[in-house]
Amino acid sequence: MTKTGVSSQAAPGAVEAGRRRGFPRIYALPLLVFAVIAVAFAVGLKLDPRKIPSVLIGKPVPAFELGPVKGRTLGLSSADLKGEVSLVNVFASWCTECRVEHPFLMRLAKEGAVPLYGLNYKDKPDDAQKWLDGLGDPYARTGADLDGRVAIDLGVYGVPETFVIDRTGTIAYKHIGAMTPKVYAETIRPLIDKLRRAGS
Repeated sequence: MTKTGVSSQAAPGAVEAGRRRGFPRIYALPLLVFAVIAVAFAVGLKLDPRKIPSVLIGKPVPAFELGPVKGRTLGLSSADLKGEVSLVNVFASWCTECRVEHPFLMRLAKEGAVPLYGLNYKDKPDDAQKWLDGLGDPYARTGADLDGRVAIDLGVYGVPETFVIDRTGTIAYKHIGAMTPKVYAETIRPLIDKLRRAGS
């Protein structure tokens, strides 16, 4: 009878101990998943999207054909990007950084250093026209990408972005963010010169 009493008293303690030991096992997987997600999120916050390479570098510009921005006569197509090294600038009237880079783009156009084409991203036609009429139009051609489909095909993360296109219509480089004299002098212009020499 004593053995039975001991057994009946010990059993609840053993069960409770088992429950305590089993607690981490039950919740280990969800906690592990949460930890992995938290680490991935933290790492992602440290990544600079400006340094993310485009998967389209070295590949032809995806085929497209767009009508011009309102008030312009020349649209933009992938066929227009063949024959000489050029720049395609993705811009929008609602883009703050686009306003920052615009004076420099106007300077580039005035100097005629390289053909500059504009891809107007998800803009209202009247707003895009007002933007170019008011600030000046540095583009030889513009394409009104009203639904953003062409930009998506190009792998655009946001605006502004500028692509360097070689004479065969292949994407050679992508700059994310505002084009500045420093960026142009240190990165874009040397690449343009290199591509021109390679094609001569």
